[in-house]
Amino acid sequence: MRFLLQFYQQLQALRYAVEEINRSSDLLPNATLGFYAYDSCAAMRNELQGTLWMLTGLSQEIPNYCCRESPPLSAIIGHSKSTYSMLMAHILGLYRFPQISCYSTSSLLSDRTQFPSFFRTVPSDDFQSRGLAQMVLHFKWTWVGLVASNDDYGFEGLKIIKDEITKGGACVAYTVYIATNQDNKNMPDIVQMIKESTANVIIVFSVDVFLFPFLDEMVNQNVTGKQFVASEAWSVSNFLTNFSKILSGTIGFALQSSNIPGFQEYLNSVNPYNTPGTTWSKMFWEEAFNCSFSQPQNQTLNLRKAKKTCTGDENLEHVQNGYNDVSTLRSSYNIYTSVYVTAKALDDLSRCQSLDGALHETKCSDLTNFGPWQIPLSVCSQSCPVGFKKVAKKGEPVCCFQCVPCSQGEISNQTDAIECWSCPWDMWPNSARDRCIVKPIEFLSYEDPLGIILATISALSSMVPIFIFRLFIHYKSTPIVRANNYSVSCILLVSLSFCFLCALAFIGYPQPEKCLLRQAAFGLVFTLCVSCILAKTVIVVFAFMATKPGSSLKKWTTPRVPYMIITICTFIQLTLCIFWLSISPPFPQYNIEAKPGIIVVECNENSQFAFWCMLGYLGLLASVSFTVAFLARRLPDNFNEAKLITFSMLAFLSVWVYFIPASLSAQGKYTVAMEIFAILTSSWALVFCMFLPKCFIILFRPDMNLRENLMVKTGV
Repeated sequence: MRFLLQFYQQLQALRYAVEEINRSSDLLPNATLGFYAYDSCAAMRNELQGTLWMLTGLSQEIPNYCCRESPPLSAIIGHSKSTYSMLMAHILGLYRFPQISCYSTSSLLSDRTQFPSFFRTVPSDDFQSRGLAQMVLHFKWTWVGLVASNDDYGFEGLKIIKDEITKGGACVAYTVYIATNQDNKNMPDIVQMIKESTANVIIVFSVDVFLFPFLDEMVNQNVTGKQFVASEAWSVSNFLTNFSKILSGTIGFALQSSNIPGFQEYLNSVNPYNTPGTTWSKMFWEEAFNCSFSQPQNQTLNLRKAKKTCTGDENLEHVQNGYNDVSTLRSSYNIYTSVYVTAKALDDLSRCQSLDGALHETKCSDLTNFGPWQIPLSVCSQSCPVGFKKVAKKGEPVCCFQCVPCSQGEISNQTDAIECWSCPWDMWPNSARDRCIVKPIEFLSYEDPLGIILATISALSSMVPIFIFRLFIHYKSTPIVRANNYSVSCILLVSLSFCFLCALAFIGYPQPEKCLLRQAAFGLVFTLCVSCILAKTVIVVFAFMATKPGSSLKKWTTPRVPYMIITICTFIQLTLCIFWLSISPPFPQYNIEAKPGIIVVECNENSQFAFWCMLGYLGLLASVSFTVAFLARRLPDNFNEAKLITFSMLAFLSVWVYFIPASLSAQGKYTVAMEIFAILTSSWALVFCMFLPKCFIILFRPDMNLRENLMVKTGV
């Protein structure tokens, strides 16, 4: 009977709050607050059906369907039991319907990831569990027993208590879970163990109705001298007064009790015919006045024969019981508060201005058409979106923070993230920085427009020295070809053709074989080219000096000297390349540092010292050729190739001097493109300066290609 009276009082608290809000001119002046109610005392299956029924709006529950258009369902109040609240919250969270519980205290419900739309007007068990443990430690009770119901409420509460007690240096004598399905066959053994234990303090974390078998057995076995520590679910229960003998001195926590103005008068004004839920009303009326309504089937829970017939006019003011006792309103006040919280949110929504509202992103909705997730924001700092992290503001509360974008290479895929996470090495954040995407791979390919242009120029340019070579073969008996060392010129032209072609080795995916050979091939071909020019320069000087009487340089003007110079100079470069490739060979690598968000596939020269030694030696040969040719520039005109060599070496050296800073500033495929550009430009400089004047004379000024013209000596 006490349960019926308490439940009916809570139901009337819900109804009273709704009616009071509808009468108020301050809250919801232009709307009416209504509510739906269903029997939630049935099994979990009925709980699921009831939740779907409210979402559907039909007598038959249909998932993912709602026929109710107006008024919209704004919130659901319930359930009182944590296990049932979790079941409801899983479903309601999918549709983002606010669920407000007045009595579900399980700490599991604080997980906003699993239960995003669950709220409550009672504190989490996490607080009272820690408080109970601290209270036990405060009294220096270091040897305690733990008893709890075998449901989510008991499991989570006892876990926290046990952890906190252990951290405080106390010990747990035993841990017992009481069945919630009335199956307590082992209860005598449990109580016998507790009776024999030397632990005199027992922390009981359970709902009152589950303690009846446990306390009954303690009375039967005459267990005394035990100090009970109670959780809020039974610490002030009126159902356990019959066990005052063993529960005397129990201490524990209780929910705050508050007064509801006018509530007692409202309770006494209720009658079975003006209250929703006729079945519950008649059952309550029969119990309160010990009467029965004249119906074929009696609605009372009392199986005894009724003494009189209920008229419905009985006065509740003449009855004093748990129903109209408002001295300690705890559960009823929480229900009352839940209704007011919902009403306050709807009122704020009705007063919201479209350009200056309290809702997120300053959007307002009509009370006749709003989403259930639209309850107003009141925060110091707006929530940080994905791609940002929270950073506390110095000297301000923790609720006040600033949203800082994730650093380069980091993401955050949840709102209000405290930290950002780095992407794997081969991935990069998207533009929103909320997920990692695969990095694109970059290299100078033949499909790339830049690669196509350079490859085309390289292939076409290689044909120019071949054309000149064929031209020299055709005019090899003419004075201008014979005077400029025909054989060395042919070697130079062939090497220049290979210089143009070696640029192709730098285009395409950097395969291991390509990385191994491309720089060495470039160095050897250009060394052969510059060695030929050096040989031509030295021969020019030796030929002029040997014309002086008594000169000892005549022996160095033989045809073998230029070939010796070419062979020795090229062999030295070959030796350097062999040592480089043997000791520290180049290899392909993934460069993730050069360009953020891109994987640059490139060849790592491995030994920068060897690479620059190869280039340095090439530069040394070019510098020697330039110096000798510059000194020999004033020789008679019939030996005027020294001037051409001077200009060609000056252009060659200029290109590679400018290449060094340009290559250091370029990144990714553009570094390779810069080296190809330097190869093509320096090769064209040699072709242009060394052979263009000769080709012009051969093709367009044959009158100058005469022995008499070449033998004229004119001082410059």
